[in-house]
Amino acid sequence: MAHYEKRLEDDLSLIRQRVKEVAEQVELGLKNAIHATLAGDRQLANEVVLGDKPINRGIRAIDKKCYGFVARHLPSAGHLRFVSSVLRLNVELERIGDYAVAIAREAVQLSTVPSGSVAGDIQLIADQAQQMFRQAMESFNDQNPELARGTKGMASQVESTYQKVFDDLLREGEKGSRPMKDLFALLVIFNRLGRVGDQAKNICEETLFAVTGETKSEKVYRVLFLDEHNNSLGPLAKAYADKAFPKSGEYTTAGWSPADRVLPTLEVFMDARGLEGAELAPRKSAYTLVELADFHVVVCLGPGVAEQIEQVPFHTVLLAWEVEPIPVDLDPERTTALLESAFTKLKSSIRELMETLRGEEAP
Repeated sequence: MAHYEKRLEDDLSLIRQRVKEVAEQVELGLKNAIHATLAGDRQLANEVVLGDKPINRGIRAIDKKCYGFVARHLPSAGHLRFVSSVLRLNVELERIGDYAVAIAREAVQLSTVPSGSVAGDIQLIADQAQQMFRQAMESFNDQNPELARGTKGMASQVESTYQKVFDDLLREGEKGSRPMKDLFALLVIFNRLGRVGDQAKNICEETLFAVTGETKSEKVYRVLFLDEHNNSLGPLAKAYADKAFPKSGEYTTAGWSPADRVLPTLEVFMDARGLEGAELAPRKSAYTLVELADFHVVVCLGPGVAEQIEQVPFHTVLLAWEVEPIPVDLDPERTTALLESAFTKLKSSIRELMETLRGEEAP
């Protein structure tokens, strides 16, 4: 091996080693923060807070080494991707370290040690988040894209667990068995543990980019158009979204009191504009909270529609668009005029929504 190549590999090895060491410090801090919370160990919690200082110094040192590596070796291809990934990985590590600090600070504020279902929930989501973080770092350290892809798939498990523990915490609040201050502290703890899973997923993305050059794919958003009878507005909104933004979203429509069929005038109206889907029968909306959580956005079309949803999932955005409902007993000419007005509003609102989600060039 030539002298230059050896120097390059030595510098890379040093960066890898420092990343591994800092990640181990972050993992230990997170582990100790969780233990301090469950055991009521305030001394350990305070040590976690102080321990974040050397972690931050270590991260800054890695940044400096990466910039030095670029200046010294002018890397390209795989080496450049690796260094770029390390710089972004440092952000994830710093955030997880900050989450551990937040958990530790809240643990100090708790008036009583978590017990019963709350303690079990903390342990459950903590185990999942820590496992995901460990595997994500293993995939990066070993440059293992298969492990990275498998670990990314665990994110949905952490998300569903977070929804469960959030619901459990709401029930605790309704019982009034814990001080309000403790409930807020526990909410922060649950939130930060859930966010560890998000950062671990990002680490997996960095592994895939470093090893294969694979970049993070654009997100496809699941959107539900909800109206009353599902015989005009919902199908029209879905049809336009399918045609205008087919690669940006997956669109569904339903109504809580669906009609037997869509308006006959709607079929003619949509055919004239090259929209498909008018032949679909109206669907009843009977989504449970868990099923609603599958949608990123729920769009309520018409007055009073949003009130039909008793509870909005934590990660779901609920929008209410003012669109005039279309009665079934109007003549075709009047129905067409109302459809034209509704279509104009829906096109503008859907375009604004999808460009907000995916950018001005949303496909």
